[in-house]
Amino acid sequence: MVRPCFLVIDREFPGSISTRKLVLETAKFNVITAYSGKEAVEIFRRFPAVDGIVMDGELEDIPSEDLAVLLKQIMPTVPVIVISAPGGPACPSADRRVESFQPQKLLETLRDLKPRESEEIEKRDEDLSREI
Repeated sequence: MVRPCFLVIDREFPGSISTRKLVLETAKFNVITAYSGKEAVEIFRRFPAVDGIVMDGELEDIPSEDLAVLLKQIMPTVPVIVISAPGGPACPSADRRVESFQPQKLLETLRDLKPRESEEIEKRDEDLSREI
């Protein structure tokens, strides 16, 4: 089983663990975390084989639209999901927008991107639960 890997761009302090990272890892997704737009671009250039990018729509160093454009220049096919509050800044270059900070909405969006892999993860979890 290959677990999908997502680059999460979060504006939380790097000394703490990103809440989004915890949510995705709990759902058995692999996560690479960046704490600024600049760091995200550097990481994505080094590790372009991610299955998608989840970014905070209100990063401080690079506006979300500019960052989405930069990321798409590196890999045009990578899905970019922007998370923002309702009425937050527009990001037309993002493939999807989650207008909520509810973890379940984000997980539903990511599972829609990788349905087969998500199904395999759920089946594996069920199998492990039965063994216990």
